[in-house]
Amino acid sequence: MRLGLLTGGGDCPGLNAVIRAVVHRCIKAYGGSVVGFRHGWRGILQSEVEDLDLKKVSGILPRGGTILGTSRTNPYKEPGGEARIRQELTGRGIEALITVGGEDTLGVAAKLHDAGIPLVGVPKTIDNDVNGTDHTFGFDTALSIATEAIDRLHTTAESHDRVIVVEVMGRHAGWIALESGVAGGADMILIPEYPVSVAEVCDAVRRRHDRGKNFSIIVVAEGARLLDQNAPVQVQSERTDAFGHARLGGIGATLAERIEQGTGFECRYSVLGHIQRGGTPSAFDRFLASRFGVAAVDLAHRKGFGRMVAARGTKIVDVPLREALGSLKTVDSESYELAKAFFS
Repeated sequence: MRLGLLTGGGDCPGLNAVIRAVVHRCIKAYGGSVVGFRHGWRGILQSEVEDLDLKKVSGILPRGGTILGTSRTNPYKEPGGEARIRQELTGRGIEALITVGGEDTLGVAAKLHDAGIPLVGVPKTIDNDVNGTDHTFGFDTALSIATEAIDRLHTTAESHDRVIVVEVMGRHAGWIALESGVAGGADMILIPEYPVSVAEVCDAVRRRHDRGKNFSIIVVAEGARLLDQNAPVQVQSERTDAFGHARLGGIGATLAERIEQGTGFECRYSVLGHIQRGGTPSAFDRFLASRFGVAAVDLAHRKGFGRMVAARGTKIVDVPLREALGSLKTVDSESYELAKAFFS
């Protein structure tokens, strides 16, 4: 069995664990070989390849990022993209392609499967917003980093009697903000799914001060919306990537300014940004990614093409790729009500 492998979209802690697991399983269990395509779909289009063997993947388990590199290339935006991918895979004798990515990467994979190209998917995103799976690797690491940052900001907020707004990742789904906010003892959490007004945030801060607590921590997802008409999602750049996504950021600064104006309390903000997706993956993410990699090779071996490995409870299963597409796994009302129990 000769497999191709690529990692697409944003980098994510645990990607190297998947790569390592795919190589070990393919070589040891099936006597096969693995070809890695560099920089996601761009690597197939431009023939950026490297053979992956046990020596190549030795020592990569604790490393963040991906040794294959990644990009946000959309082959359906490139001239003859689909035909070029088919030609590249056929020319290299690849029997199946393992695609590791989020909704955009898996969306391309689903189209290619419909066109008759044999492939399987592995879900990946720190936002934990891919449908069809209970968990995606990378989320646990990002959550731990965000929680530690909130813990650290507590001490400086208390020392200076400040309100601190912490902006974390989360374009359409607020899982990182919600869970890190609860775990870090935030006094209010703002996420894309449930917009609130600046007045509500200011009231929460005032109530806390009325109780003698002269500092507050507000956690906000980058894609959070304020109900106030003049405070939409902040877009850093009107330029979009190949999948139509604008670069978000700035809601933390906007919210901090409005809280200070509305309450008179000194307010600062901190944007965690890409630090959430970098560095060493957690043990949970290493293990989950390793399980996904092994399961993906087994799925390809039994020709389960057009499907994706997924976590359901404590089990690794496989589901149709289409289950991951069309909508995102966003924060449900029950989870948000749990978080609200701790708002000031």
